[in-house]
Amino acid sequence: MTGTGSTDTTARGEHAVVLGAGIAGMLTARVLTESHGRVTVVDRDDLDAEGQRRGAPQGRHVHGLTETGRLIMEELFPGVTQELREAGVLTPEVLTDTRWYFGGLRAHSTSTGLTAVLASRPLLERVLRSRLATCPEIEIRPRTSAAGLVADAAGRVVGVRVGGPGGHEETITADLVVDATGRASRAPDWLAELGVDRPAEELVEIELGYSSRIYRRLPEHLDGDRAVNMAIGPGRRGATMVAIEGDRWHVTLGGTLGDHPPNDDDGYVAFAASLPSGDVHRVLDAAEPIEDAVPYRFKGSRRRYFERLTTPPEGFVVIGDAVCCLNPVYAQGMTVAAQEAVALRDCLRSGSRDLPRRFHRAAARRIDAAWQTSTGSDLAHPAVEGRRTLRTRLTNRWLKRILVAAHRDPAVARTFLRVSNLVEPSTALLSPSMVRRVLRHGSTRGLVPPAPATPSPEPEVGTPA
Repeated sequence: MTGTGSTDTTARGEHAVVLGAGIAGMLTARVLTESHGRVTVVDRDDLDAEGQRRGAPQGRHVHGLTETGRLIMEELFPGVTQELREAGVLTPEVLTDTRWYFGGLRAHSTSTGLTAVLASRPLLERVLRSRLATCPEIEIRPRTSAAGLVADAAGRVVGVRVGGPGGHEETITADLVVDATGRASRAPDWLAELGVDRPAEELVEIELGYSSRIYRRLPEHLDGDRAVNMAIGPGRRGATMVAIEGDRWHVTLGGTLGDHPPNDDDGYVAFAASLPSGDVHRVLDAAEPIEDAVPYRFKGSRRRYFERLTTPPEGFVVIGDAVCCLNPVYAQGMTVAAQEAVALRDCLRSGSRDLPRRFHRAAARRIDAAWQTSTGSDLAHPAVEGRRTLRTRLTNRWLKRILVAAHRDPAVARTFLRVSNLVEPSTALLSPSMVRRVLRHGSTRGLVPPAPATPSPEPEVGTPA
């Protein structure tokens, strides 16, 4: 598939380089085919190898793609959802074929109009990469690592130094360099080498730990449902179990603030038994494990404020987790990266002048909502350090009522999931009719939610997106 071009682009560049071939990098590269004659994607990994990439540290764990993220991927790569289905990926309706639990309470089953994409990360990347490789403007260079930026006398970035197979080093010249290398990005160091200030950073630490394992899936498991999502929040254990391609269950158990699941067989199943619902434990107790459990640790959400730089160099922008790495339990990362790629396309359609400043400000507007949801929910627990505004406190109190109401009222459950999938704005939960429903059904009176698995101060309920 080739880029369609854009008649309102004021200047078409000759060559763009994207650093990183993950989700953010591939979506960005696809967007750049509309504004540049050539696009080179470099990645340090062997992209022809089967299985997990070293550069995707969460590749062995369950991934969530919101409806908004799926629709953007579908726009950039038409037919990709059907292609995933043909590769064995299940795409159930979000609330009728899967089970969602918030604060230990199961959300009311109802149609939402949302499509879940239950693909493993390696398969999703492989399908997107195969589509990207069909674009004649694209060159993908694996086993190639970025070493630093190259700037001209005026401070404009005009290329990137890379190291390839066999120790080969070279400089790739470009009109635009995009850093999509993820949370390990060295962009702040590269800017400092050019005499540009490092961006300000913010970190909200939650000490998340989770462990994932693959099991063989049988039709009778979970009474035919395709997934279970039990929100992992500060002070509360949780899990996600999804039916992925190859008749397999992909299971991720998790906890925060040091309450992390073990990786041995007995300990893993025992941790599942401590969850608010027995859905996951019943499957694990009967299913055959295919692989050993794999652990993962996430210190906290980190945001770099590139939009605040006073003199960002022309010719260089940063995207995806390299800008903002969100708590993965809220399943926002791929969607925010997709939204940023679209924002970059929109900025390029207005020309290349002052692109870094315009793009980073546009990206920040996409990041803001996800950042507030993620960090605000984490800050509901008193053990999580960070600034709690009055808005954060009031939002978390209202959210707790919403999640209780979602257990009782299908209309609230539907709206909450659509807001979480970024299909509807958060204001949809504040409409007069929704407020009446939440007030009517959101009282905890008469409810006895499951207690946290380990003693800790009772948190206000957090929410995934």
